[in-house]
Amino acid sequence: MGWWDSVLGRSKPAQPDLDQLFGIPGAAVTLATAADLTPTGVGAVCFRAAEGGAFAQVSADVQALLDADQGPPVERVDDSYGYTWLVVRRDPDDVAGLVTDLHAVNSTLVDNGFGPALLCSLVAFGDSRGRRVGLVYLFKRGTFYPFAPQGEPRRDSALELQVRGLLGDDLKVEQDLSRWFPVWGAPGL
Repeated sequence: MGWWDSVLGRSKPAQPDLDQLFGIPGAAVTLATAADLTPTGVGAVCFRAAEGGAFAQVSADVQALLDADQGPPVERVDDSYGYTWLVVRRDPDDVAGLVTDLHAVNSTLVDNGFGPALLCSLVAFGDSRGRRVGLVYLFKRGTFYPFAPQGEPRRDSALELQVRGLLGDDLKVEQDLSRWFPVWGAPGL
């Protein structure tokens, strides 16, 4: 950022720290013991798909990379908001493997110049009462927040705040609640 940018009030956006995703397995232990929320085995990366051959090739490479892992195939879902989700499914007990897959997707997109297209990553959790919570990682902020839908357009704010309180030592939680955007229709939730 140059002098002129600071005069005009422009700021340099925070660079995502994708390694923060590796804090999710520890957070999963905390959620299981303190709130009876366990991983569902579903995770997803959300991005705005770009047009052109280069992006199509990177997207195909990501899908082939994860499919070669002998796990279930990666599912591509386009939502009604114009975003694309690459959905990864793993055994619910393999949170570390799920996070590694999500990190691989994100890293491949960033390394090929598509980092600005990334919106978020999400790992889904649930309990025996049917409650669902997604731990959402915001790339542009480098922070996590919980999202607990109760059917669009309602969300379980009390559960979200409870999860925030539990995970303060495990993850870098977004402190600005206005940035806890709902991700309606997110895969796994």
